[in-house]
Amino acid sequence: MGTRRKARELAMQALFYMDIQNNASVEMLAYFCENFQPSEKSQPFFLKLVNGVLETKGELDALIERFSKNWDISRMSCVDRNVMRIAVFELLYCADIPPKVSINEAIDVGKKFGTEESGAFINGIMDSIRGELEKNGKLIKEES
Repeated sequence: MGTRRKARELAMQALFYMDIQNNASVEMLAYFCENFQPSEKSQPFFLKLVNGVLETKGELDALIERFSKNWDISRMSCVDRNVMRIAVFELLYCADIPPKVSINEAIDVGKKFGTEESGAFINGIMDSIRGELEKNGKLIKEES
């Protein structure tokens, strides 16, 4: 498994843990890392994702809700919403990652940790978000 994939999976698990506990504190993240320590190689990307999602959660959630017809973010599965938060963060703030990679990684992580429907659910919403960001010139990188 690649370093970034491992970082994404751990980031989703950390965000899931904090989401379920309704506590996104530094202490909760530290506790998670004590028990599921990221490797030295994956730690920088893991921390970038977790901290980035936590800092921009309101913006990410608003965008996800806008493109998820009839689904409030609070009604989505905890795995699906945190996988999409990571992917949308990547689309908006990680210029070195092609949008297709962010979306494919989200689908794969969603399938691994979510339900049978997670892959299709995540794909539909993420593709709509990517299209809108691209149309409005808000996608900060080029497709590869």
